[in-house]
Amino acid sequence: MWIFGLKGPSGFSACSTAEEVTHGIDGAGLTAIVTGASSGLGVETTRVLALRGVHVIMAVRNVNSGKDVRETVLKEIPTAKIDVMELDLSSMASVRKFASEYNASGLPLNLLINNAGVMATPFMLSQDNIELQFATNHIGHFLLTNLLLETMKNTARESNKEGRIVHVSSEGHRFAYREGIRFDKINDESSYNSIYSYGQSKLANILHAKELSRILKAEGVDITANALHPGAIVTNLLRHHGFFNVIANMFGKFLLKNVQQGAATQCYVALNPQVKGVSGEYFMDSNKANPSNLAKDAELAKKLWDFSLNLTSPN
Repeated sequence: MWIFGLKGPSGFSACSTAEEVTHGIDGAGLTAIVTGASSGLGVETTRVLALRGVHVIMAVRNVNSGKDVRETVLKEIPTAKIDVMELDLSSMASVRKFASEYNASGLPLNLLINNAGVMATPFMLSQDNIELQFATNHIGHFLLTNLLLETMKNTARESNKEGRIVHVSSEGHRFAYREGIRFDKINDESSYNSIYSYGQSKLANILHAKELSRILKAEGVDITANALHPGAIVTNLLRHHGFFNVIANMFGKFLLKNVQQGAATQCYVALNPQVKGVSGEYFMDSNKANPSNLAKDAELAKKLWDFSLNLTSPN
């Protein structure tokens, strides 16, 4: 971790902000979808991408909140191009509706930033009867990415610009269940652990990027897929853990990143020219990082891909 301002090979550190890592970059002509864009890191990512001239589609569960964020950004950046669309990643029907409407809109798609997530929730099932963290953090994004991939491929070919898929994972992936992905116990409430389950879903994000990158390279498509850890940040993700949430908010400003720093790595991976042609990697503090051994397991990545395809296949 590039702490206390110590810069990594990219020239950036944990203290770098999203504006700093995108300084001087012209994003005009690019279109991005940012999931979870109405709160936390999604808001800052939307603002900075819009600041750089990117047309941002905010994919949000709460449309009214999304519109409020849009109006706030427009007051600061009157020239910003921002649209709001409804998306609930815990519902495959919502994901399919969003993708269908987007693909029918005729809009290009250069950047897909899979940012939304839930953290350490009590045991719950999604609308599709899948454990909520795995459903929201991984399955929803897996399905969304697959449904938008043809539009991204067409955009890359027609624009002659590299497409980039960015998965916001976490160092929490190191605290998954011992076997990594519990394929046969995804919905097992009796052995559910909220932290391990979160780690499992974040491990799945990295494995998804790894296998997707392999597939895109094999197809010769000019689209990259990478995963990242944004850093330890005070957001509303800890709302299900009252004590830790209070402590984080009390001491966070001394120990944790602020939102401007937290959004830096995903903005770096999405826009910075240093990342051109780089795919299947894991980033932290706007530099390449080394994930866990499970996250580098190609066989596990392939098994997860097949498992996810099966879960998201229409009946």
